Amino acid sequence: MDAMPRTAREAMLRGIEDNTIIVGAYSDPGSGGICPMLAAHRNGGRTDLASFARSWDRYTDARRPRLATGREVRTLRSLLELSLVAEDGPLDSLAEIAREIRAERAEHAVSVEATTAAAPRPTGERNRAPELRHKPFWSWILPARSLEVYRERIAAASEQASEQRAAAILDGERSGSERSADERELAGVDD
Repeated sequence: MDAMPRTAREAMLRGIEDNTIIVGAYSDPGSGGICPMLAAHRNGGRTDLASFARSWDRYTDARRPRLATGREVRTLRSLLELSLVAEDGPLDSLAEIAREIRAERAEHAVSVEATTAAAPRPTGERNRAPELRHKPFWSWILPARSLEVYRERIAAASEQASEQRAAAILDGERSGSERSADERELAGVDD
């Protein structure tokens, strides 16, 4: 790859994208495919490097003309791209690249943490616990991990509800007409 001129490699990359690539021949009228060198030539890469053609046929184990497999074309594309990147300049060391990635991740984590800690996500609901705390039946019982605890909480809630109903009846907060059917039944008042 590196022996070919840069323009030929770039032209070959364009050619393998736009054409059906074959192995074992320069062109194949039956399939309409062309070899990578002809693809490069048709895309402006004027070269006559016969060693590439022999290497390509040897790599693909071509005994007769056939279509190149997807794997063979992907390998050729990867080798061409790698040779062009390597020619552009020295690659950074792996340790240097790893340091850059770690630094970027740390910066990202700090920015995410800053935005998360700075503003809690609004749920759209306001906390009404302080105003409802003294109203009967405003909340449900907390979840329990065992049946025993659940039964104890239900019993305590029932007892508390009974006490609140009794206090309401004794204090006469409501007149008989304002009471619900359940409250009248609990108080033993018949209509």
